[in-house]
Amino acid sequence: MKSRIVYTCFVVFFLNCSKEDTGYEPTALGLDIPQIFAENIITPIIPNDNPQTIEGVALGKRLFFDKILSSDGSQACASCHSPQNAFTDNTPTSDGIDGIFGTRNSMPLFNLAWNYGERFNWDGKALSLERQAEEPIENPIELHSSWEDVVSRLQSHSEYPELFQLAFKTNTITKELTTKAIAQFERTLISANSKFDNYSLGQATLTPQELNGLDLFLREDKGDCFHCHGNPNNPLWTNNDFHNNGLDTTFNDLGLGAITGDPNDNGKFRSPSLRNLAFTAPFMHDGRFNTIDEVINHYSEGLQNSPTIDPLMKKIDEGGVQLSDQEKADLKAFLLTLSDPSFINNPEFQN
Repeated sequence: MKSRIVYTCFVVFFLNCSKEDTGYEPTALGLDIPQIFAENIITPIIPNDNPQTIEGVALGKRLFFDKILSSDGSQACASCHSPQNAFTDNTPTSDGIDGIFGTRNSMPLFNLAWNYGERFNWDGKALSLERQAEEPIENPIELHSSWEDVVSRLQSHSEYPELFQLAFKTNTITKELTTKAIAQFERTLISANSKFDNYSLGQATLTPQELNGLDLFLREDKGDCFHCHGNPNNPLWTNNDFHNNGLDTTFNDLGLGAITGDPNDNGKFRSPSLRNLAFTAPFMHDGRFNTIDEVINHYSEGLQNSPTIDPLMKKIDEGGVQLSDQEKADLKAFLLTLSDPSFINNPEFQN
């Protein structure tokens, strides 16, 4: 990605160009594919109708951090998706502009271009990253605005029409172009520089405790974590699928079942990536667990049975995989090697 200085010069140049200039095209921007992803033949998903460009990403970033998207100008996308928290927040559920808390934990945002299932949100409601950006604007417990008002505010802004002109070759602002720009920025949020990434590339060493934790993670007779959360050959550390992982016997939140209407999907939620756990507490779709230790305890001895429990919860009758205290500590040590401090400190992702 080109530096901020280069981009600033680029914008200054084009802001002095006439909209009628012919031959102008936004500058194509390829994603910076990490070596650990490239070596595992993971191809990002970029929609044909929304190619990445320098101008589109810059516009999307500005929109992501701009409180103009909320009805009272008090919150932005970044209010619930903070860079310091790997683009989530540190509360169990997030509150909107009216101070009303929702029922879901804010999902972290990274490596979204590799979501092959193309279902976003905890319940899979949004069928593309562009569509995912639509709902928070109008949701009454989030930004609580309307797209008509948002477009009007952007259109009357002193700078946004020109920025849309640069990104999309039109200064007529629409909901579709706004969400396309936000999605372009979100696809650049790539995290692949953890200790374990460097270990996989032969550039770091794991401690005996971390290695034992990896072994526990991969063993079906122990942690048995890899079915839902990947392995060293799947550096996303999620299968991006939906599972009932034994949180409850009955469901106040149906999850995927509320979207598909299939009772067999009740209580199923998307498996989040295990990357950046050091920054993304609390955990689960409703933020019920404050620490990684609580999450491990859940899978060890806290599983709850229900009609839609995932078959991968093979030790449900025993309450979980029954790890010892030392095994829990080792597993946690491994999980923390998946966190990427450079991601939360990347200046390209800061306001």
